[in-house]
Amino acid sequence: MKIDRLLSIVILLMNRGLIQAKELADMFEVSVRTIYRDIESINQAGIPIVTYQGAHGGIGLMEGYRLDRNVLTDGELADIFTALQNVSSYGGGEHSLLMEKISSVIPPSQIEAFRSKTTQLVVDFSPWGLRGPLEDRLSTLKEALEQSVAVAFEYVSAEGQTSQRSVEPYTLVLKGQSWYLYGLCVLRQEFRLFKLLRMRALVKETRRFTRQDLPGEEFPWSSEWKREAETVPVVLYFAPEGKHLAEDRFDSTELQPDGNGGYRVSLDYPEDGWLYGFLLSFGTAIEVLTPEHIRRKMGKLGAEIAAKYKNSI
Repeated sequence: MKIDRLLSIVILLMNRGLIQAKELADMFEVSVRTIYRDIESINQAGIPIVTYQGAHGGIGLMEGYRLDRNVLTDGELADIFTALQNVSSYGGGEHSLLMEKISSVIPPSQIEAFRSKTTQLVVDFSPWGLRGPLEDRLSTLKEALEQSVAVAFEYVSAEGQTSQRSVEPYTLVLKGQSWYLYGLCVLRQEFRLFKLLRMRALVKETRRFTRQDLPGEEFPWSSEWKREAETVPVVLYFAPEGKHLAEDRFDSTELQPDGNGGYRVSLDYPEDGWLYGFLLSFGTAIEVLTPEHIRRKMGKLGAEIAAKYKNSI
């Protein structure tokens, strides 16, 4: 929309000083002539824009002009900026223009303090390494959410069962270290939570849907873990040589020193495929003390792993 482009031009001029008309034209994918028409419209709206000629010239705002920013304090603006900065760490820079808008209303005398505050906390959701399939799925799902279109994918459950799903997407959820999609599953005719790593061949459908109110009950990412019927008390032991792994994963209040340099950890966990994968991730540094049936299952899994590598020992 033209009004969005006009506001964006004003924000860019406030943050960057001088900008060439050609650069603005390329940025907004319009002609240079259109940019000059936009500049005229901005001037008519009472925002003073000046054109400077020469090799180092360009388009800029009259010196000293700033937008009104009395609605929010500098601290509140810094908090909003920090939140946008952290959310933008995964899946693109769609918030970059809004971040520029926020920066533009900070008085020059406060800009150093503003930058200091916005770099005090960094939450980076992106993984180490190059862009991968997970980021592509996030990008596709964000587009589907914005456009209110259904998505289709092949889904592999925690039990290894594969099914084709058509889902009306409602919410992207980052829980722990994993991304999930919460949406209305056409197959089950109810809201379900889908782990992005278990999706295959994700595509947007042409079918649009009307977003409805979310179910009133507690959301699954905050309730399912706590259901007593699905959890079991587990006691773990970390030997001294593996205590650093315990300290890296558990809070200090959850670690019980055994007096010999090791730790005991007692927590309630849902007994499913995730639990055994979690326990196996610690390798030989961990021992399950109780319950006995989980201890036996870990021993069986360990024996099966050892059998796979018996010819390599």
